[in-house]
Parts: sequence; structure tokens; C-alpha cells
Amino acid sequence: MSKIIISTLTSLLLTTAMPAMAQENAGDSVMQHTNGKRLSIGGYGEVALSRNFHSDNIYRYSKASQYKNDPSHGRFDIPHAVIYLGYDFGKGWSLGTEIEFEHTGTGSAVEQEYEEAGEWEQEVEKGGEVELEQFWIQKSFSKAANLRIGHIVVPVGLNNAKHEPLNFFTVYRPEGENTILPSTWHDTGISFWGRHGDFKYELMVVAGLDAFQFNRENWVKKGAGSAFEYKVANKYGFAARIDNYTLPGLRIGLSGYFGRSMHNTYPHDMEGENVKGEKKAYDNVKGNVAIGSLDFTFDRFNWIVRGQADYGYVGDAATINDIKFTRAKVSNSPYSSMPVGKNAVAIGVEAGYDMFSQIAKLRQMRQKFYVFGRYEYYDSYIPASNQQKYEFTKKNRIAFGVNYLPLPQIAVKAEYSNRMFNSQYNNEPSINIGIAYQGFFL
Repeated sequence: MSKIIISTLTSLLLTTAMPAMAQENAGDSVMQHTNGKRLSIGGYGEVALSRNFHSDNIYRYSKASQYKNDPSHGRFDIPHAVIYLGYDFGKGWSLGTEIEFEHTGTGSAVEQEYEEAGEWEQEVEKGGEVELEQFWIQKSFSKAANLRIGHIVVPVGLNNAKHEPLNFFTVYRPEGENTILPSTWHDTGISFWGRHGDFKYELMVVAGLDAFQFNRENWVKKGAGSAFEYKVANKYGFAARIDNYTLPGLRIGLSGYFGRSMHNTYPHDMEGENVKGEKKAYDNVKGNVAIGSLDFTFDRFNWIVRGQADYGYVGDAATINDIKFTRAKVSNSPYSSMPVGKNAVAIGVEAGYDMFSQIAKLRQMRQKFYVFGRYEYYDSYIPASNQQKYEFTKKNRIAFGVNYLPLPQIAVKAEYSNRMFNSQYNNEPSINIGIAYQGFFL
């Protein structure tokens, strides 16, 4: 049993007696220096095959009855393929990097813009679909005190803290958090973290979010990105996370974010007259963003249960919508004209039981077969009293399926899911099949 515990603490994989302890946050996964080796190489990847039994027309919500009987459609995807490279320089100095390839893209794609009445646009994003999600240098003073500077994962919410594919049962990342929060949320800044007793903690300062990238479909998700060759940091964001491991097999986490999102884009000045040093029209609009999240993981007695609850607030939402709608009209503008709600919410819970735990031979071979269920509710647009309402942003989603792990590093996934709306809209069932790996090669 002691060998299993030691292996768990030095492994990324969530397959031993208490894997909630194995990876404490996403930054830890970049470096797994065992047996005195200074170089670590690893990663994770996913392949997803989907059949969606609903319409994919852009008007399927505004004209729901017209698209009720549309044919199903299928999608093949490679959501993420990631390479970890880490190096321990010695004397407490270390380097961590994470390079991610999303959807096999090269930075250029054709997309149908919902806010432009279905207009087709060629999208070229900064960094494209190849992103440097982590690049930091760390000085470790002790187990309780570590300073990390560079491009860092912002561990707000369960999905960002533990986004690798063996940390959730569904084929795609949990939909609620993945919709309303940047995912994976990574930004440049400074982090102080450590562990003392049963507590793991992290405090960080990063570049602020950009209010002009917020929208109705994804709330603040796109606000962490940048359309430019650099990340604008006129304003700053502050994030914190604390996890407790007191009870065997149980991890409870609390995380949050606060920062200003207005005046955090290029150019820095705003519209309005500025006569004799007077303030411009929107100088006092702050667009404060506040996000709170509570999450947990229970991994014991052959059960894995995970859950989270997130709630967020955007100040001056109606004013922000007025400003960015005007800016979005400018030719080739990188800003979204879609409105953003004052609040957003995402609540989810999943539970799976390892059926192979009852078969001695398979248990000895470390094979696992989880039968799971998941439920979540989320709303990416909760308007202020003076904002227009959109009922289709409220979604309930259920999923049932299996995860088969022939090896600790590999999971074969299959699920049936149904995204459910208010009665005036059409539900959106689908079947998803996937395979994923997660581990270290060196």
C-alpha cells in the first residue's frame, strides 16, 4: 500500500487509491521530476467523434419551430493535443512549459458569425490554434513558498484547475464552466503558491480581461485572449485558490477572481470629447469582473464524484454593450458586437463507479471501467433590468456513459447527452465517443 501511495504522489494519473492528491493544479502537471531526473516530457490529447441529433442552423433558437425536424449532423475533432516540457535547474530554480494544439488548426479558420446574421468570416487569431499555455520560471524557497513568474494557468473553477482529460468523465470538457469561463484560462503574471499541512494555496496577479471581447454566448470566456501581437495590460486581475485535503479521498477547493475589464484594450483612450483636460465620456466606466467558485473531488471506495458551482458579475454591463456595439461597427474591428450579461452561472456534478473493482483479476491489472452520470445547469447571459432577455441561454444538460481505462494513461469514453431548454426551444441530444491519453514519457 505504501508503494501505491508514493506512486500516486509522483504521478499525474488519476487511477490509484486517492488520485485527488495526485495533481493539485494544472501547473503541477507540467513538471513531474522523479528519480532525480531534471528533464520532464509529457502531455495529453483527445480525439472526439460526435453525432448531434439537432439543427446547427444559426436561427435554431429565434425560429425554433422552423428547424425542429432538421437532420442530424456529425463532427470529428481533436480538441487538444498538448506537450509538456519541464526542467529543474537546481537550487530551487525550475522551468515549466505547455504547448497546445487545438482542433488541428494552424491559426486560420472560417467561422459563421452569429452576431453578424450568419455572415461567413475568415478568422485569424493571435497565436492561432497553436498556443503557449504555460511558460514560467519558478523559484522554490520551500514546500510552503514558491514564486512563479511568466505565463500561468489561472486556476479559477474546477475545469481550469484540473482540465486534463482524465479529470472528467465526459468526452468534452464540462460544458458549463467551459462556456462561461476562459478555458484553459492562462495569462501572464506572477503567482505565489505553496502547501502547508492539509492546505494548498495560490495567489496571483495577471493581465486584466478585455470587456470588448465579452459576449452573450460565452460571457467573459474570450476576454482573456488578445487580437494583437501582445496582451494589453492597462488593468490587472487578481486570482486566488485554496484547496483542503483533510478528509481521506476528498479535496475541497475555493477560488475567485477580481479585476477591471474596461480601458483594457487598444487604443487606451475612449470615445468622447476631451476639452481643457476634462474627462472623456466613459472614463469612469470600470467594468469590474468578480467570479467565485466552489468545487470538490471525492475519490474513494471505487467512486469518483466531482462538482462545482460558479457565479460571476460584470459591472456596467449595459454601458459596455453600448460602447462595444459602436466599436464593432468599425471595419475589421476585432471586437464583438454581441451583448454581455450582468451575471452568469454554472453548476455541475458528476459521479462514476468503477465496475471492474469487483473483479479481482481486472483490479490487479489496474484496469478500470466507470459507469457515470452528469448533470449541469448554466446560463451565460443573466441580464440587468435594463438589458434585453434571451431565454435560450439557460441550459440544463444531462449525460450518461462509460469510461474504460485499459491502462492508467488511456481512457476510452462514450456518452449520450441531452442539452435541454425551455419548452419554446428544441432540445439538443447527441452521442459522443472519444479516446484520450494523459501521462509522462520522461
